[in-house]
Amino acid sequence: MVPAISVLPLWLSAGIALQFQTTGQATAPAKSGPELYQSACAACHGSDGKGLPEAVVGFRTPVPDFSDCSFATPEPDADWLAVVHGGGPMRAFDRMMPAFGDLLSDTEMQSIVGHVRTFCTSSHWPRGELNFPRALFTEKAFPENEAVWTMTVASHETRSIGNEFLYEQRIGARSQFEVVVPIEFQQAEGQPWRRGLGDLAVAFKRVLYHDLGSGTIVSAAGEVIFPTGKEDLGLGNGLTVFEPFVAVGQALPADAFFQVQAGVELPADGDAASEAFWRVTGGKSFFEGRFGRSWSPMVEVLGARELEDVAATTWDVVPQLQVTLSRRQH
Repeated sequence: MVPAISVLPLWLSAGIALQFQTTGQATAPAKSGPELYQSACAACHGSDGKGLPEAVVGFRTPVPDFSDCSFATPEPDADWLAVVHGGGPMRAFDRMMPAFGDLLSDTEMQSIVGHVRTFCTSSHWPRGELNFPRALFTEKAFPENEAVWTMTVASHETRSIGNEFLYEQRIGARSQFEVVVPIEFQQAEGQPWRRGLGDLAVAFKRVLYHDLGSGTIVSAAGEVIFPTGKEDLGLGNGLTVFEPFVAVGQALPADAFFQVQAGVELPADGDAASEAFWRVTGGKSFFEGRFGRSWSPMVEVLGARELEDVAATTWDVVPQLQVTLSRRQH
């Protein structure tokens, strides 16, 4: 469910830049992450990562709370490092966040980000590294805060324009609630255009397992599709459908990944056939330069089969490309 807007949790502050300028002395012992953070960041963000008030920092832009896990976990380390290296404007944030790329080495910046990660003390929140690119059909396992609009255009015997508005709201560390509102436009040959609301869907998803070290995330979800679309106009199927499913995401070496979704569609009408479905997506992300736009070519394989002895299995292959459009990598 196409790139959307989320909040990138990153504001490492300036501190005293002179502490990192070359002094001409012999190489000093490497500083630890906490030591570097205290020297470069604590002046604005505080020793505890909660952020200091306006009266102390001297500017109005709110300083974020790194100990707030809902703020600190959704984005991967690469995006944190981008802002440390290039400052707030690197990811479309305020210029009060300065750049440290000329003052700190890559190792030092990574050490600071590693220390900032320790301010969120709960292990229940999946990290942003497990939030893989969104495929067209395969549901992601990662819980999101997103608003997504998808448009599809088809031209066969019946021409159609489909609009799907998706709203996803994260609930706590592992759960997500979502609503899908389809609005359809259709025109049969020789007929005027018909338009109207399609079948509304409501879903709930919860992460069952996640592990940053192995790059794995597993979620279970349930969706209910309501017959809000007019069946006689071809805008709905006239049935209430329950759709439980499992979603899995797995990181692979070299910025590759795969995602799997499998479930069943169970109509409330006992005369309608139930259907099993499975969707597998594989892809790899490429980046423009070190912190630039990402390009993620993917291939989806879609399968479905009605739960009857004589039913045939249907297959589809869907190649696609996701490109981030904004400096926030969305």
